Amino acid sequence: MSEVKISAEPRTEFGKGGARRTRRAGKVPAVLYGHGEKPKHIALPSREFAAAIRKGGANQLFAIEVSDGTQVLALPKAIQRDPIKDTFEHVDLLLVRRGEKVTVEVPVELTGEAAKDTLIVHDHDSLAVTADATRVPDHLEASIEGAEVGTQVTAADVTLPAGVEL
Repeated sequence: MSEVKISAEPRTEFGKGGARRTRRAGKVPAVLYGHGEKPKHIALPSREFAAAIRKGGANQLFAIEVSDGTQVLALPKAIQRDPIKDTFEHVDLLLVRRGEKVTVEVPVELTGEAAKDTLIVHDHDSLAVTADATRVPDHLEASIEGAEVGTQVTAADVTLPAGVEL
């Protein structure tokens, strides 16, 4: 997965009122943390952030350039959305480094057609995998081609890309 470059501004206002003013200005309040560093409060442009998440998924890698000159790589750890307006309320971003291994939840997509008159029960739609922070897959595939009644596909049957472990 490629990284998305996005610019950010440091936030000086905190709390509910400050977050609301940030959202009204067309930005998403966010916090950068990790690697033992002090948390940094930033504001991301909401349109660019939403487009990146829509295209790359919840594990999109961001190259964030803060207006104070700081440049970091980060992965979304928690995304809070407004269920009515379908907007982003707040984002927690975890600092990562190139070559660093991270554990993330990756969605599983079923491929193929099961045998006729079978019912597919998809118990888990994601798997926790460990991968290089710059090479997190956007999805994993599990084949159900020709699966007969009573066939179980486990996590061990999912094909993993090189460098990715369960």
